[in-house]
Amino acid sequence: MSDVSQAPYDEAVVFGASGGIGAALVRSIARSSTYRRVHAISRRPLEPQEGILPHHYEPNESGIAAVLDGLPLEKVGLVIVAIGTLHDESHGPEKSIQQFDSERFLDVMRVNAVLPTLIGKALMPLMKKRPLKFAALSARVGSISDNRLGGWHSYRASKAALNMLIRNIAIEAGRVNKEAIAVALHPGTVDTALSAPFQANVPEGKLFEPDKAADCLVEVLAGLSPADSGKCFDYAGREILP
Repeated sequence: MSDVSQAPYDEAVVFGASGGIGAALVRSIARSSTYRRVHAISRRPLEPQEGILPHHYEPNESGIAAVLDGLPLEKVGLVIVAIGTLHDESHGPEKSIQQFDSERFLDVMRVNAVLPTLIGKALMPLMKKRPLKFAALSARVGSISDNRLGGWHSYRASKAALNMLIRNIAIEAGRVNKEAIAVALHPGTVDTALSAPFQANVPEGKLFEPDKAADCLVEVLAGLSPADSGKCFDYAGREILP
């Protein structure tokens, strides 16, 4: 992998900037020397900080278009989608197929796969014109070949779908722009609200603080080349096979 970022594209965008990993990604990018400004996009109000500009959006296609329309996209070199869901107050990840609920499945699919793809759709005209790194947070459990435990049906399926959609985005952009990069990223198990109910089973040393995970992902992104487009990488830069 080699760094293909160019000086004019010195602003970054993070969707899901109020979440545990999203907020950490905003901080990590703001600390880096590659990007002078981060646009932090969230459904929740955020306070502006040095080098960080907050933006509110509605998580639907028109809301995505509206917030992107207000950004200086001609300066943006990196877009990260850090939105996702695993559980809520009423539903946890399924342990048995008997717990599969169609409405919950559609909710999880919408957040984990549809919304990131809609963001990629909105960015596609830009990706076809010039260098841009587009990344969405995925998970190792989205790998079909790595699935040996079963369960977590909705979450696994949504991340597998996301990986396929990222691959398709990469192929479409790459047909006309060999410098475009679209990837999925696995941050590991991070100490956030998403993983909180399941941390007891995490091996020692494998539960990462959000800032550590974010720094690792930003380092991985810095090393990506167009040859990596369409793939899924973990926090150490190792490819996760479908």
